[in-house]
Amino acid sequence: MTLLSKNEQAQVTAAINQVEKETDAELVTVLTGQSDNYSYIPLVWAGIIALLVPGILNYFFGWVGADMLMLTQWATFVLLCLIFRLPQINTRLIPRHVRYWRASNLARRQFLEQNLHHTDGGTGMLIFVSEAERYVEILVDQGISSRIDNTVWEGIVEHFTHQVKQGETLQGFLDCVEACGKHLKTEIPATHERNELPDHLIVLP
Repeated sequence: MTLLSKNEQAQVTAAINQVEKETDAELVTVLTGQSDNYSYIPLVWAGIIALLVPGILNYFFGWVGADMLMLTQWATFVLLCLIFRLPQINTRLIPRHVRYWRASNLARRQFLEQNLHHTDGGTGMLIFVSEAERYVEILVDQGISSRIDNTVWEGIVEHFTHQVKQGETLQGFLDCVEACGKHLKTEIPATHERNELPDHLIVLP
């Protein structure tokens, strides 16, 4: 998982600029490496395993006394906490619905924080990507949703999500912006020059 370089971010900016020349819609793109650190979930897993596994082994085989059992459980807990901090393991411990809920929540917060709900005519569009969760979402304000059905974006999101899973985040952004632009310039064509919101890709720390 790697976030985009400055040169790659510039390509996304150029794609947005090109689309906004032909539509009154305001596109904002946001990319984050991970929507949450999920620190408590690996701790829960480590605690459960540390309590159960040594206890079960001792119950059936009686291989240590009470003091040694407690030390073994503590050592197991600490070791698992360190192992579960590894990114490639950490994300696998998080239930999918939790990962998607956190990513979706962050997308909605970004929609508000980037002032997409305050655009002239309600024509704000957010393209949000969270790489660790392999999550993509398109959120639009009422000025767009009233003229373009939300089902239109589903196929675009599905294709983009597949590209993120394949490590093709840059191409995913470029294809997504272009695909969205085709619908926007048809249903919400440019009527006057404006630029209310940032065109550059916003990369969250």
